[in-house]
Amino acid sequence: MLTYSEISSTLEKCGQSHLLDFYNELSEAEQQQLLSQLSTINFREANDLFEKAMKTLDIGLQEIDSLMEPVPESQFESEETCNSFKLENYRNRGLDEISKGHVGVLLMAGGQGTRLGVPYPKGMFSVGLPSGKTLFQLQAERIRRLQFLAERNTGKSGCIPWYIMTSGRTHEETREYLENHNYFGLEKENVILFEQGLLPRFQYDGKIILDQMNVLSMAPDGNGGIYKALYQNNVLEDMTKRGVKHVHAHSVDNILVKVADPVFIGYCLEKGADCGAKVVKKASHNEAVGVVCKVDGHYQVVEYSEISEATAKKTNERGDLVFSAGSICNHFFTVKFLCEVARKHEKFMKVHVAKKKIPYVDEQGIRHIPKAPNGIKIEKFVFDVFQFTDNFVTWEVPRYTEFSALKNTNEAKRDCPSTAKRDILNLHKILVERAGGIVYGEVEISPLLSYSGEELEPKVKGKVFDTYMTVLIQSDEEIVKYKSNGVINGNN
Repeated sequence: MLTYSEISSTLEKCGQSHLLDFYNELSEAEQQQLLSQLSTINFREANDLFEKAMKTLDIGLQEIDSLMEPVPESQFESEETCNSFKLENYRNRGLDEISKGHVGVLLMAGGQGTRLGVPYPKGMFSVGLPSGKTLFQLQAERIRRLQFLAERNTGKSGCIPWYIMTSGRTHEETREYLENHNYFGLEKENVILFEQGLLPRFQYDGKIILDQMNVLSMAPDGNGGIYKALYQNNVLEDMTKRGVKHVHAHSVDNILVKVADPVFIGYCLEKGADCGAKVVKKASHNEAVGVVCKVDGHYQVVEYSEISEATAKKTNERGDLVFSAGSICNHFFTVKFLCEVARKHEKFMKVHVAKKKIPYVDEQGIRHIPKAPNGIKIEKFVFDVFQFTDNFVTWEVPRYTEFSALKNTNEAKRDCPSTAKRDILNLHKILVERAGGIVYGEVEISPLLSYSGEELEPKVKGKVFDTYMTVLIQSDEEIVKYKSNGVINGNN
């Protein structure tokens, strides 16, 4: 920890001396707390970020519009139009890499469930499936199933390390939750938690805000903080030691996510990609999702709010939206590329600015909660590294099989627990019916039994699941557990 004199000198040079205004009024413990926090911050870097952030507010809408072009066909494929031979080739290549231990999963799970209306990390949330499984459990079990499929497909046994980025507010609770549930069957040593960084929040004049007399106002640095966090927490070093060469990165709040999807991985490898993005077709021109495209010759995601309505409505000769590749925070990276980003490019990433109502301490040390935005929060986004490579691809997938976000309470009626539950049960109904079953009620498929619909026929063919039945079609190891809960077993 730096001394008071050292910190005071730095703050004076950086125009942030006000952060010590109340130092002499604090207790000794509070003084140590403040000095400890101040010692962790690079104030020159923070000031540079603020200047960079304010410049982004001056970029005009027309400027972005005029530079946008769709992803070229050479860098784009769609699961729905891809022939079965290609799909199987991609899948087998992905499974082969998994069996060699070359694939890791990078989960962005730093968000609290504030918008969901719960006081715990999003990954611990259950949408009310018959099994009661949470997002963390569903994703862990998909990893387990993939490891099994890869071994059976190749005869080689490889594990998929699960790297989970938390935040300061969610780290301990996430760790305890996973530990208390025995990592849902994964090996403890293959589940690696690390924290994303924090950035100060600023007044419009560039002064860092004090939340309390001895505490700075800080906020997570966005999912784009993952690159710095991977380096600072030695995660990239861990990946290299384990022999991990490719990672699938995704956010925790998509209940349909195909974790470590072998088809996506195989496709990216076939194309020689440094990084790739899964996308879905925008539901409409004004759907509130970012668009994957090229801007001024570089790949990036343009936020929906940055696109004019005229550009959003543009169609091609087939009548399809020109800018239809909706971003779903679902990415492929080579570990080599991640190392290059951390070493060379991270400091050049775009910053994003949000005007916020930020609690603050006034000149008398009195804390206020403003009724209008009084400052800015700065963050980086995970997709803002696309610009650093030409070896970028997109893979379009059907929305109903791979994307259902969980962000809001049920009152919002979209991207909420009820829609997430509806979407996953609807997908499972489709998969059961494809395998020869008839579904009139609710049916849930355990990830431990089937990753994406494979091997369901022995469980469901010729069976009718009627209106009054809630069915969990499960693996053999789950039968005893869920029978005791009164849930009908798919074996019956």
